[in-house]
Amino acid sequence: MELGAKLKEIRQQKNLTQEELADRCELTKGYISQLENDLTSPSIATLVDLLNALGSNLSDFFHEEAEEKIVFSEAEYIEKQSDGMLWNWVIPNAQKNMMEPVLVELDAGASTPADFPHEGEEFGFVLEGKIAVVRAGKPYPVKKGESFYFTANKEHRILNRGKGKAKFIWISTPPNF
Repeated sequence: MELGAKLKEIRQQKNLTQEELADRCELTKGYISQLENDLTSPSIATLVDLLNALGSNLSDFFHEEAEEKIVFSEAEYIEKQSDGMLWNWVIPNAQKNMMEPVLVELDAGASTPADFPHEGEEFGFVLEGKIAVVRAGKPYPVKKGESFYFTANKEHRILNRGKGKAKFIWISTPPNF
């Protein structure tokens, strides 16, 4: 962390000149300039005074949030293949998030295992082929370009009703795949 640059940024956000900040803290404009250019370091007491004058505190000043990862590459996907199904978790560690998107491919005639009733909702979008969402034993056909959405309070599964491979995005909230 560049202490001086951060002090300068806060000072400018508060629309204060170096001289105005210096006056509030009984320091010199030259000392503020040296701090902001990292030519000197303040004592803890002086830093506390500066931050108070800027409407901040040590805790807020030194708190740095980790940058949120937003984009994920195919190399980061987690893949599992079994019984005519290919599952790709397209967001690694999505179990800690509010929703869990999975890219699913089903061979002709293949079906996902039954998912027992749970809290939350399910959403999907068919990218390729024809599937049926089977909810409480009733099939709902869905084809390429169509989507599905339902509460997950009844047993459900997805089966491939087409002659070729079916591919769809399936998002569950909360995560349960």
